[in-house]
Amino acid sequence: MSESEIILGIDPGLATCGYGVVSAAARRSFDLVENGAIRTSSDSPLSSRLAKIHSSVVDLVDRYEPNRVAVERIFFSNNQKTAVLVAQARGVILLAATDREVASYSPLEIKKTITGYGQANKEQLQIMVKRLLSLREIPKPADAADAIGVALCCGLDKKSAINQQLNR
Repeated sequence: MSESEIILGIDPGLATCGYGVVSAAARRSFDLVENGAIRTSSDSPLSSRLAKIHSSVVDLVDRYEPNRVAVERIFFSNNQKTAVLVAQARGVILLAATDREVASYSPLEIKKTITGYGQANKEQLQIMVKRLLSLREIPKPADAADAIGVALCCGLDKKSAINQQLNR
């Protein structure tokens, strides 16, 4: 990691796509720059929803000029239709980040890196995001907190880095 870098984390989704921008210092400390969610309406055509996600991510990349973009891999559950729609959203996100270094992490990798336990639940992950960034409360919406977790996962090289951040 360079002296300091900006990491854009994204939790892909079609209705709600969370994002989190963190500043990562060489000493493995992190600061939250911005977080939020890109929302699309189920009443809109799929192509319009994907275009909105793409243009919103392009805007984030242009605004923050991240060194790296970290995107959560899709977890294929029982609902294949939802997984396909999320995969399409993830595709336009990757397209929007074409000129950046892109990293992908599975939900298990993110949970293991952030909490030390790959089977942690969402609440445990969000509590650790709050602690790692010394925030007063868990970022909202939940998709944004998850995206911040993706960015932190990208910025952390080892499990020991979590302890360094918590002890600062």
